[in-house]
This record gives sequence, structure tokens and C-alpha cells, in this order.
Amino acid sequence: MAQEIERKYLVLDSSYKHEAYSSSHVRQGYLCSDRGKTVRIRLRDDRAYITIKGPSLDGGLSRYEFEQEIPFEDGEKMMSLCQEGLIDKTRWLVRSGDHTFEVDEFHGDNEGLVVAEVELRNRDEQPIIPHFIGKEVTGDRRYYNAQLCVNPYCRWDKE
Repeated sequence: MAQEIERKYLVLDSSYKHEAYSSSHVRQGYLCSDRGKTVRIRLRDDRAYITIKGPSLDGGLSRYEFEQEIPFEDGEKMMSLCQEGLIDKTRWLVRSGDHTFEVDEFHGDNEGLVVAEVELRNRDEQPIIPHFIGKEVTGDRRYYNAQLCVNPYCRWDKE
């Protein structure tokens, strides 16, 4: 099982769309989400994946992750088994130096929320931060997709 190390940030403006080299439509749901452990089904354009993630033991910076592509038809059927609340988003990919920032523009109950993630090779790595990146929210559970299913952005008190 691979260890995923990533940082998460809020996005300041929509300039990432002009800098993106790719975008895709993502729908996902959770078969299980308990104490930071999740089993997720993701439909990304015409592909499907099942992902198992372990809890983070270092404030949200890293966690173990296992992901496997599955037949799209199976993914569609498994989405009907997911817990209440689904994620619907557009994912934009933007290069910055040696890294790719995945910018998630949420739709539906999470409309208005835009979050960027960057995967790192080690905890001490410092990526080049693009100009559209704002406050770091790594480890803030409100921004975890599994949490956005049960407490969507539309219900938040906006600061």
C-alpha cells in the first residue's frame, strides 16, 4: 500500500482554469467513512475506481492509500450503495514546477468551494505555490471530501 503525502489549499480565483492542461468531471461517494478511514467509489469521466484510505497520524499530511480501477458499470452500480451525500466536482490539473496541483471546483451542495491539492514525494518537500493558491487547509477535516458529503459547504457559516 502506498503512502499519500499531500497538502491542501483554498483557491483565491479562477485563473487556474486558463493555466490547466486538463480537466475532468468527478463524482464520488463513500461506502464507509469512520474515524478517518474511508472506502470510496470514484467515477472520473468514463473510468471508475475504488479507493481505501487509512487514517492520518500526522495532522492530515499523509495517510496510506490503495486505489484500484474497476469496470465503469460496476462503479456506477456501487455508487447506489454509498452513504448519503455525494461529491460532484470538476478537477483541473495545473503544473507548477515539478508538481501538479489538482484543483477541485465543487458543484451541487458544495458549490462555491474550490480547493487545490498537491502530492509530495516526502514531508519536507516545498512545491512552487501558484499565484491562485490561498490559505493552507491541510488537516482541516471540514475540507475532506468524506466530510463534505455529510456537512456540505452550503451549510457552513461563511467567514
